[in-house]
Amino acid sequence: MSGAPRSEQASPRISAEDRHIGLRLRLRRQMMGMTQNQLADLIDVTYQQVHKYEKGISRITAGQLHIIALVLGVDVAFFFENIGSHPIEADQQRHQRLLIELTRNVQHITKPEYRHAICDLVRELAGSSDRQPVKLVW
Repeated sequence: MSGAPRSEQASPRISAEDRHIGLRLRLRRQMMGMTQNQLADLIDVTYQQVHKYEKGISRITAGQLHIIALVLGVDVAFFFENIGSHPIEADQQRHQRLLIELTRNVQHITKPEYRHAICDLVRELAGSSDRQPVKLVW
């Protein structure tokens, strides 16, 4: 047995790589419109474990990462994209969540003409961002 008792040993630190993979996991899960509970059921773990994966608290084994990638419909490489780059700032995370929510909501619109109208509106608003704001009448 080594040195200090387990309770006195320093807890393992969350590595930048584990945190990055966890953030990518959460991003893809949210893109799919899936809850932590739903993902947990599909990969046969608890929702608490999914939470720990997403926070980088628990490392994901290679086998588990492969299963997660299959369930989420991505290649394992997805979780490693841009690894080593600067962590995503809080504002960027909020922006990404809004984009995911917008995309998911537009996908749920059943009438194609409505989806096209939303895209046209967003395109117009984006193009007019340098000009005066467009006044919408509801």
